[in-house]
Amino acid sequence: MAAREVKQTHMQAQTQGPTQGRTPQRAEKTSGVTAKTSASKVSQTGIAAILAAMGPGILTSFAGMDAGGIATFSTTGATFGFSMLWTIPVMTLLLIVVQETAARMGCATGKGFASLVRERFGIRVSALAMLALLVANLAVTISEFAGIASSMLLFDIPIYASVPVAAIGTWILTMSGSYKRIESILLIISSVFITYIVAGVLGKPDWSAALRATLIPQINNSPAYISLLVASVGTTISPYMIFMVSSNVVEKNLDERDIPAQRADNISGAVVAGIIAWFIILTTGAVLFPAGIQVNDASDAARALVPLAGSYASILFAAGLTGASFLAACVLPGITASAICEAFGWERGADRSWQEAPIYRGIITIITIVSAVIVIIPNVDLFGILMVAQIINGIALPVLLVCMVLIASDKHIMRNWCNKRIWNALTWFIIVAITVLTAVMFVLQALGV
Repeated sequence: MAAREVKQTHMQAQTQGPTQGRTPQRAEKTSGVTAKTSASKVSQTGIAAILAAMGPGILTSFAGMDAGGIATFSTTGATFGFSMLWTIPVMTLLLIVVQETAARMGCATGKGFASLVRERFGIRVSALAMLALLVANLAVTISEFAGIASSMLLFDIPIYASVPVAAIGTWILTMSGSYKRIESILLIISSVFITYIVAGVLGKPDWSAALRATLIPQINNSPAYISLLVASVGTTISPYMIFMVSSNVVEKNLDERDIPAQRADNISGAVVAGIIAWFIILTTGAVLFPAGIQVNDASDAARALVPLAGSYASILFAAGLTGASFLAACVLPGITASAICEAFGWERGADRSWQEAPIYRGIITIITIVSAVIVIIPNVDLFGILMVAQIINGIALPVLLVCMVLIASDKHIMRNWCNKRIWNALTWFIIVAITVLTAVMFVLQALGV
């Protein structure tokens, strides 16, 4: 009898173990659906379980393919042809490492990255991180509305019409009151990225040359090559991605049982995003590079494609830019508000009303309005704004990655889901590589190269 009681007590401890470390908000949020969620997860196996947990990783990867990312990859192809295609598999691997770690942290602890940073490193570090995130994400959100404006001009829609409508649309969607609904709509919007694959096929590239350039690295020591390499890494891995994927995991009420499914989610999202980036370089590398046409942004690339690849390729390229910019403009204000509220213990969540989460909804509203207004101001220095965001992201990203790897390696926090040696080595490699590349970028900018 005593042995049976000991065994039962041990089994109860094991059952309760995975819930330790959950925040009161997470517990309160899930209390009404725990029984239903548990029952559904018991019945879900294999592919069904993976599909149920998918979304956060894919959305985060696609959000990184925003106006800045499309502009960077378009410029890369137009300037160097296929010679930088080899970077896409490398950056895809780096993205998988970062996103998988962030998602695993959210599932294992029930807390977003902002909350974990505050608990592990204190309120001062957390406050500085939130300030950097706010300024950088505001600047990037401005670039998304600028991307919408420039792409709509290709369809003869003026800025004063496209930007306000886009701002209202993103605001309404973000305020819709259901994370599941928001996620479903954004995943549908993400389908616009297929346009870049079609545009790449219409460009009639040399597929064998593209494959060789993908598998065999071609190193170039020119300042322009290095600058674009740094920009490609920066647009592939951004600070807000760490906050976004961990926050979305928590918002979706995923836990340790969902970690395998989350790995599939993040790997598939990173791979698909890498394929999209590959096709953007392929398109501009096949069409614009041989003609010696230089571009400064994605809208320039869309215009330049018309006489060389036909109007359909140009329309598809512009449509992709519009959808990508709109997707990121929906995501950035929400993830910024969520991270800030989480860091300071304020109510947050798409399902919270104005009365329940005034700061959360207020931050989203302010970021959306300020970003849209700045874009429609005549002669505003959008390039200067983007440079500020780039500098802040370049400084903040290595610091945040250090915080991430230290938290993910902490057995007290992560328990059985802490980083293994190989994963730690990959993460530290990313930190060192990004730090070196960022330093090189700053030196080049200081020298005016």
